[in-house]
Amino acid sequence: MASHEEAISKAKEEYEKTKAQAKARYEKTKARHETEARKLDTRRKIIVGGAMIELSQRGDLEARAMLDGIIQRLSRQQDKKAFEGLGSSKDDTTEEKSPYV
Repeated sequence: MASHEEAISKAKEEYEKTKAQAKARYEKTKARHETEARKLDTRRKIIVGGAMIELSQRGDLEARAMLDGIIQRLSRQQDKKAFEGLGSSKDDTTEEKSPYV
C-alpha cells in the first residue's frame, strides 16, 4: 500500500508543479499583453497630441480652441509648464491670457 500512496503523492506533486508552471506562463503572457496595450495607448496619445499641436500651429482654430481648453484644464502646474511657448489662439488684447504663453 505504501507504494500506491507514494505514487499518488508523487502524481499530486507533479500536478501542482505543472499547475504552477501553467499559471506562471499565463501571468507572463497576460503581463506581456497588458504592456503591449499600454504601449499602443501611449503611442496613440502621442500621435493625436502631435497632430493636435500641428493643426493648432497651422492655424486651425478648432484645434487651437480644443488644445487651449485641454491645457487650461490641466491640474498640475508642471504639466502646464510643458506647453509654455507653444502659443495660444487668444489675442494679446484679451484680458484672460493663457498661462502657457
